[in-house]
Amino acid sequence: MAQPVETASRYSDGTYLLHNPDWHAEHSGWKADHIARLMVKNGISPTSVAEVGCGAGGILEALQTAFPTATYFGYDISQQANELARPKANDKLTFHLGDILAAPKIYFDVLLAIDVFEHVDDYMDFLRKLRQLANYKVFHIPLDLSVLSIVRPSSLMNAREAAGHLHYFTKETALATLKDCGYTVVDQCFTRRSVELRANSLGASLMKIPRAGLSFMSNDLAARFLGGFSLLVLAK
Repeated sequence: MAQPVETASRYSDGTYLLHNPDWHAEHSGWKADHIARLMVKNGISPTSVAEVGCGAGGILEALQTAFPTATYFGYDISQQANELARPKANDKLTFHLGDILAAPKIYFDVLLAIDVFEHVDDYMDFLRKLRQLANYKVFHIPLDLSVLSIVRPSSLMNAREAAGHLHYFTKETALATLKDCGYTVVDQCFTRRSVELRANSLGASLMKIPRAGLSFMSNDLAARFLGGFSLLVLAK
């Protein structure tokens, strides 16, 4: 019988790496493109960008193309992730092993928390503390709760066991969480990960068609009924 894994230790003891050997590096360029477009849309040209839970560092590396004059700082508590990220470091991009909340306090123009706080036990305390570290914050939040995921709960358990999600959100609960933690939402949009990214199973491949069709009518309806979407949020 498998032994329970402490939620924080899964990122340092190899459990998360076992389920996600590239630490989602293949999605980094896609995420960075959405982040850059959101920032440009809102007139943000940062001089400093930090990412909490930066993983293999691919998002920050990709953002350097969009904002080449900025200085970038990646933080992650996982030794395995830090080892994957370090080869990407350069004179404007550094990676730090450890908790950003325990690091010497630096104030950034933009702080990224991309697919992060759904992994954190006390996520509201975490969000309240992050708010003090930067002017703008960018969140990417998986919307795991949908009509389909309620009918087929195995998808939620997969998000928990393989991806490490401890909390599940709809658009409404994600935005309410940020508001309750003191954030002001500046802009938001859906990202269609299940439609635009490579499917990792036959079932996910087959679901691309109805998800794409319904999202053509309304991303909101597609996220609400079929799932497979995330919410990208710019906040202060």
